[in-house]
Amino acid sequence: MLLPRYSTLSKQMQNDEVLKYYNILSKRTGSLILKRISDIICALLLIVILAVPMLIVAVCVKADSPGPVFFRQRRVTTGGRVFSIFKFRTMYVNDNAKNAQVTSGTDSRITKTGRTLRKLRLDEMPQLFNVLSGDMTFVGTRPEVERYVEKYTPEMYATLLMPAGITSMTSIKYRNEEEILEKADDVEKAYIEQILPDKMKYNLEYIEKFNFFYDIYIMLLTVVKVFS
Repeated sequence: MLLPRYSTLSKQMQNDEVLKYYNILSKRTGSLILKRISDIICALLLIVILAVPMLIVAVCVKADSPGPVFFRQRRVTTGGRVFSIFKFRTMYVNDNAKNAQVTSGTDSRITKTGRTLRKLRLDEMPQLFNVLSGDMTFVGTRPEVERYVEKYTPEMYATLLMPAGITSMTSIKYRNEEEILEKADDVEKAYIEQILPDKMKYNLEYIEKFNFFYDIYIMLLTVVKVFS
């Protein structure tokens, strides 16, 4: 997972704000290489280890409500490229098509099994295949849908210099995001105007601090927070 050439980035990303972060990452090639190697090794190991648990979750999802086991959605990753993210389905199938792309904790669209999966982040296990393919990484900015990326400021586009991540310091600080959104009258507006800008501050800070060992720290911290 090396840094893409600056000239190949989308027009939105070729600006002075993004260039600042590009120059930071260009000096950390070693950590970027180690990051990709560890992604491949860890993803393969976890797919083998979690094969049975994933099968059990798949059966629970299917038994809980009609519809497919997996939920796929277009998200944005490195360089503004669009990919399909995989998750275990946590919503009733007829409600996944609603316009809202964010949910609150009391959202009626979420199934009974889905609530448990979201709480423990088990719905994200299929993303191991996204990591293996290179569309995602273990630590990095959570992948947004295209409509939210269109709301980015020039500086926010710097978060697309690296693959989208399963976890990050932002994910840890906003692990109760759905509970926060419960209090909003307009969930979508609250996310775009309040939560997204604040999350991006942490994401940009991650790029400034990025190195391989910092990634390991974030992964360990994620495990502690999920099970605490």
